[in-house]
Amino acid sequence: MPNAQLIADRDFVVSELDRMLFGSFVEHMGRSVYSGIYEPDHPTADAHGFRGDVLALVAELGVTLVRYPGGNFLSGYNWEDGVGPQAERPKRRDLAWFSTESNQFGTNEFIDWCRVTGIEPMFGVNLGTRGIDEARRFIEYCNGAPGSALADWRVEHGYRQPHGIKYWCLGNEMDGPWQIGSLTAAEYGRRAQESAKVMRWVDPDVQLAACGSSNRGMQTFGHWEQEVLDHCFDQVDLISLHTYFRNDHDDLGEYFAEIELMDMFIREVVSICDAVAAKRRSPKRVMLSFDEWNVWYRTHSEPYMHKPGWPTAPRLIEEVYDFEDALIVGGALITLINNADRVKIACLAQLVNVIAPIMTEPGGPAWRQTIFWPFALAARHGHGRVLQLHTASPGYTTQAGIEVPYLYATAIDNRADGTVTLMAMNRHQSEPLELNAELRGYGLEELVSATELHEQDTKATNTADEPDRVVPRRLASARLSGAIVQATLQPASWNIIVLRTRDVSHTEA
Repeated sequence: MPNAQLIADRDFVVSELDRMLFGSFVEHMGRSVYSGIYEPDHPTADAHGFRGDVLALVAELGVTLVRYPGGNFLSGYNWEDGVGPQAERPKRRDLAWFSTESNQFGTNEFIDWCRVTGIEPMFGVNLGTRGIDEARRFIEYCNGAPGSALADWRVEHGYRQPHGIKYWCLGNEMDGPWQIGSLTAAEYGRRAQESAKVMRWVDPDVQLAACGSSNRGMQTFGHWEQEVLDHCFDQVDLISLHTYFRNDHDDLGEYFAEIELMDMFIREVVSICDAVAAKRRSPKRVMLSFDEWNVWYRTHSEPYMHKPGWPTAPRLIEEVYDFEDALIVGGALITLINNADRVKIACLAQLVNVIAPIMTEPGGPAWRQTIFWPFALAARHGHGRVLQLHTASPGYTTQAGIEVPYLYATAIDNRADGTVTLMAMNRHQSEPLELNAELRGYGLEELVSATELHEQDTKATNTADEPDRVVPRRLASARLSGAIVQATLQPASWNIIVLRTRDVSHTEA
């Protein structure tokens, strides 16, 4: 049996973990909104029309922030269509997904949904078909105090108090040729700069995210980030990253390497941001918003992405996730947590039905996909300071020359409740991995819980007929001996171990 060592010390810290790392994404695409979070005729619907069964699963998932209203949809969206009396709202043809948008759900409905769920909203402004004027008008409608025409329009719609939306995206994937109104880096950089400027004049407290390149494989990647930040470095707080994991060759060993590429992507963007800062001799550090990430490849083709006839809320990219996909999502969460010093926002795309952890049937049930579980467990226990790790593990080399250690892990010190949480993957496909983790400086008192995600059949899925095929189970092998935690991690498994420290009085102000 291979074995791996892990050492962490309570005094060696990466960063405080920002809870906005456990965000998600709702786009006006497919059934994400309609029959997803919003279905007034559903048996569980509340007075707002929000599906109660989905609300319960969202609470269980532990989502902290949701990005809205797109996505590609954003670049053709007129926010004014989605406010005011629902009976008076126009139907529009959405050119992003070739669908008909009813606009029965819009800005204020989403804010109501966020208030019901306790989730932080992250809005986007359309810098595709619109621009600077859109940015200043939309934020004034949302965040302005009564006394101006746009803020008073919101009051007329029943919302006297400003929405106080803190987080805003300046457009979406603006280097993508598929994007409505795509731009060069120079064009976008200037538009983002000026949009950010007027938005801060309306509300100085907002956090603004500029668009990074649409993905790491784009020819624009790298050059785009540098030129965009050359223009808007002083005006923005974050830059976005997007990635979707693929298992095109049905090879789990190669698939695991996608996690390493995500980590590399983060470090590359950090380097570019800091190079721009160095050129300016600036102490400012632009942070990262990884505001689209998930597994997506089975439904990444025309029949799954567009339906003929301009339908309303068609079934688009409704990926069915297997256990292998859950392992990749668990690994991605470890990557995000280990980069908590620079990644401050992350959004699993999307929340319901569209490449999502939660699935529904119109008028019927809702259920958890396999990827629901690593996210829910990480969000539940992801509080506190991320610790620096020293690990030693055997591994393997992929066909592309990427080194993949079997052990992939993170450790989080929650001083508020006196616990330390380990998340650990075994990426060996056929053999268990013996883990020896030394946690220095704590005086561990007890093993609170130990949970594993492991399936003999890595192609297992959760469905409406069998919603609990893949679920977490107790990790029976976990044991504590002094400062050493030991566990036998099953082949191809994701695990979470929670430990109580002996002295919970050392919380810091």
